[in-house]
Amino acid sequence: MNVLTIGTGAVGSFYGSLLAKQGADVSVIARSDYAHVKQHGIRIRSETQLGEWSFRPKRVVQRADELDVRPDYVLVCIKVVENADRAALIKAAVGPETAIVLIENGIDIEREVADAFPHNELISGLAFICVSRTAPGEIWHQAYGRLALGNYPCGLSAKAKALCVRFEQVGINCVATRDIVTARWQKCVWNAPFSPLSVLSGGLSTDAIVSAEEPLVRAIMQEVCAVACAAGHPLPADVIDKNIDSTYKMPPYKTSMLLDFEAGRPLEVEAILGNTVRAGRRAGVAIPYLEALYALMRLRTRRSLGECERSSAPATCCAMEREMP
Repeated sequence: MNVLTIGTGAVGSFYGSLLAKQGADVSVIARSDYAHVKQHGIRIRSETQLGEWSFRPKRVVQRADELDVRPDYVLVCIKVVENADRAALIKAAVGPETAIVLIENGIDIEREVADAFPHNELISGLAFICVSRTAPGEIWHQAYGRLALGNYPCGLSAKAKALCVRFEQVGINCVATRDIVTARWQKCVWNAPFSPLSVLSGGLSTDAIVSAEEPLVRAIMQEVCAVACAAGHPLPADVIDKNIDSTYKMPPYKTSMLLDFEAGRPLEVEAILGNTVRAGRRAGVAIPYLEALYALMRLRTRRSLGECERSSAPATCCAMEREMP
């Protein structure tokens, strides 16, 4: 199995390294930490039974056109943010038999890639995991790790099943589903409240958020369930209780959106909240909490952009420089 992982962040490094453990030839496209990963590889420290291991990719490149072999799978593990052209990023690596695997958050994030590669198999994936990139080439896996994979818009191919088997063999619970879009809505039940609230609260971890404002979290989750149902993807009746319970059980965790915010990186506001709100509007569902969250996050990101623009202007007395990845 020949695999190319796009992104050496937490998710791409973790799952790419597991495939390498199973004997796959795994190369990576690295960006900000290219030099470090090329020289030192990636170290993963897990708080679970997986333990600690190092991952030396077969090849470390900065662009897809540097590869001379078209992979069996391209794992796209980058954030779905504005101005991120995922199709252009992977175009040079995609051959006629390449399956494109999107392990990313958000609602309706597949269409752009499906339109760009209409003749390639598209596998949509979701990672239910607490994992962070703590430094270049350093990954901290705190808890969980379950994957859900299925073909977009529906179905389950031999390639999708084979990928699930590889992850299962290394100890990851990987669910093969014929209805990945419903699974995507199910994950949005958790992401929609906790990702933006972690930013708007000033940096609270998930356990602090749910402990202080469980009724608010539940209200947001209920709206996501209502939108999903109206869109033709009804969710299990106990989905909210299960998400609340699992959040209480997980260790104190900073969401990836909060980490991106603190690092000055673009946020997945549109993929997680914007697309959910637009789906609710199309269906005529009342979503006051989601509407408010979306508006507040747009204001928060606009303010952050303004702060960055001001900090780049000439300063009369002092200046603060932030290193951007």
